Amino acid sequence: MRSSWLAVLLVVVLLPSALFALPWAAPNARAAGSGAAVSGNITGKSVLAYHGSAIYTIRGTGGPATLPNGTINGNLSFYLSVAGPNLTGVSMAPQSGKVLTGIPGTSTLTVGNLSEVLTITCLLASVLNGTNESTNFTFTVNVVQPYVLSTTLYNLGASTVGSFPIVVDLDGVPVGNVTVPTLLGHTSYHFTFSYATVSLASGTHVFSIYLTTVHGLVRFANGTTVYTVAFTIPGPPPSYTVWYVVGAVAFFGALFIFGARVGARRRGTSKK
Repeated sequence: MRSSWLAVLLVVVLLPSALFALPWAAPNARAAGSGAAVSGNITGKSVLAYHGSAIYTIRGTGGPATLPNGTINGNLSFYLSVAGPNLTGVSMAPQSGKVLTGIPGTSTLTVGNLSEVLTITCLLASVLNGTNESTNFTFTVNVVQPYVLSTTLYNLGASTVGSFPIVVDLDGVPVGNVTVPTLLGHTSYHFTFSYATVSLASGTHVFSIYLTTVHGLVRFANGTTVYTVAFTIPGPPPSYTVWYVVGAVAFFGALFIFGARVGARRRGTSKK
């Protein structure tokens, strides 16, 4: 009889502990993250012209803020900084923000008028209920002096011409476009296009622009609907190192032969 009472008492003592150990009895437990490490990247233009600007996209995932299905359930934030030899005229805005489910972060980089290499550094932090994981990654941007194409467009008629785009080709490949604003009758517009690239191969290159959407009402300064400009990139200077070496060898060889002959003559004179 005494053993039965002890068994009942033991069940009564252990039952509350078992109830609290059940998963549904822990409403304050932290939701699990994806289990993946925090990772991300920056995408955008790797070359900018002087005084240029471009939008850069920041993507990220992982850490406690991200669920296994990729949904961002917490706070996934980015913090940006820019480094370079000279930061005069260089800015990035905004310097911080959030990455949401299906919506990456964005920031605009503006550069100055100095050829240099800039490095954008991003700190990406994944936070949920006090748990914080982070990572760093970078993106390199080359700031270069651009090639500039410019000419003047003329509306030769009395009618107004609405805004229209012009595609710019370099060696037959489209490299950009410019939107020409509305042109009133008998007015002109100065067209300018800047092309930024790290390098072009040596030789002759051709910029071309065509007027195909204005029904013959607009002409370039040369009176046609096609405008081309050719320019030449010089090749590397010739290397004369081999010729210098050959010349030096020949010079010292000549001195050796000359010295040998003079010595032979002197020895012949002394024998007499």
